[in-house]
This record gives sequence, structure tokens and C-alpha cells, in this order.
Amino acid sequence: MQYQSPASIDEAVAALASIGGARILAGGTDLLVQLRSGAASPAAVIDIKNIDAMRAITETGEGFRIGAAACGAEITDHAALVRAWPGVAEAAGLIGSTQVQGRASLGGNVCNASPAADTTPALIAARAVAEIVGPNGRRAIPVEQIATGPGKTSLAPGEIVVSFLLPKPAGRAADAYLRLIPRTEMDIAVAGAAVNLTLNTDGTIADARVAIGAVAPTALVLDAAPGILAGNRPDEAILAKLADAASALAMPIDDKRGTTDYRRKVVGVLAKRAALIAYERAGAR
Repeated sequence: MQYQSPASIDEAVAALASIGGARILAGGTDLLVQLRSGAASPAAVIDIKNIDAMRAITETGEGFRIGAAACGAEITDHAALVRAWPGVAEAAGLIGSTQVQGRASLGGNVCNASPAADTTPALIAARAVAEIVGPNGRRAIPVEQIATGPGKTSLAPGEIVVSFLLPKPAGRAADAYLRLIPRTEMDIAVAGAAVNLTLNTDGTIADARVAIGAVAPTALVLDAAPGILAGNRPDEAILAKLADAASALAMPIDDKRGTTDYRRKVVGVLAKRAALIAYERAGAR
């Protein structure tokens, strides 16, 4: 197996295109496990950790650009990003242990396409866009269009996700992410919910974006959320409608970590609680 460590995105794309069966190596927290277990045997690994543009977190006039190889610890340590998008940061801070968060990358968490990926619902709720580079040039797609099923993505052969673009939050806006795991830490989600709210000056909700994770083959956008939340405050009746809508959207599996009915119930509760947190955060701005 070859090992290559390109110094630029163009070199990485060229290497990926020239070696059939090559895999991208960022943090390695998924790929190295697959290699050791024999689940993957690529002809080459293309290590993108040494590409500065894929590690950088940059604040621009439009928002934030997060390099796909930035790890969870780099995201949670970025004070401006945490202030702007606390829900995205808290999702990144839930991946594995402290040691894993020093390696696991945002791009890897999304492109591994696990239904239980923590950052995917948070990025979707934030309306994040993924920048992709490949043999045919650059393109950008909403994060919800990357995963197409467990372990599967819409990326074409030779394409690499190089960064994620987060918009600049509106004045009174904030997000939140919550998940449920069977243990107190270092486990994958049984269910997760991310909520991004923008408030009017009178405290009612002007805009809402809700995504749920770990309860379907891919993370899902709750299209009903704006109709339920917009123009209202999150009182008990409104939150009950939101919870019911999230539970109805879920299509969870049934296994030893949680039954279908349990996961549906939990994702509704998480959506309700995350909405309250996002509302309180937005109201404080």
C-alpha cells in the first residue's frame, strides 16, 4: 500500500485520480480501524493533514470556512466559531474521546456517512455548504446532499470535500445540538437533533431549521419546522407539535441500542429540548 502526503489540494486530487482504489486519510479514526480489521485494503492512502488550506478555520465577511481536515478540538477551541455556531461546535465536541477529538476531522465525520454522525445534523441545521474539488473542477453542495446512505456518498470518483462554509448568523440567531447515547460518553448517538433559530425583535421565531440524525439511513431535514415555529414562541403546545413532527419523520432501526418506538420518541424530545436551548441562546444576543 502506497502512502502519499500532498502539500496542496491540487496535488491531492491528482494523486487520488492517478491511483485506483486510493482512500483519503485525514484523522484516520475510521479508516485506520477499517485497515486493521481488514474491512478496507486500499491501494494507497492520501494523507491530507499536511495541506494547510484543509486545516484552516477562517472567518470571512460571509461567515466561516472550516477546512475538511480540521479536527474536533480545533473547532471547539476556535472562540469566534463557537460564539457564532455553538451547536456545530458542541456536535464536534461529542465525537469520541478527548484523544479522538484531536484527530477526527469534520470532513471525515461527514464523509464516513454514518447515520449517527454528530456533526452532520448540526451542519445541516446551520445551512452549511460543502466545497468539493475533483478532476472536473470545483463545486459546492448543501451538506445534506453528501451522504446517500450508510457509508455511501454522492461524491464522484476522485472528488474530495475540502471545506465547509457556514453562513454568518443573523443578529438574533443561534443553534443547538443534542443527542442521546446509551453511555455517558464515547458512544454513538441513538438519536440526535439540531435546531437553528432566528428571532424577531418581539421574541417570536422568524426562521427555523431543524435536522435529525441517527434515526434514518441519513440525517433528515424537518421541513415542517418553519411552519410550526415561525411566528410563535416555543411554548408547550408549539414544542409538542415540533416533537411530534420530528418523531413522525424518523425512520429508525430496531436493535439492542434502542427500539424503533424508543428512538422515535427520543428524537422528538431532543428536538424540543434543542429548540429551547437555541431559543434561549438567540434571545441572549
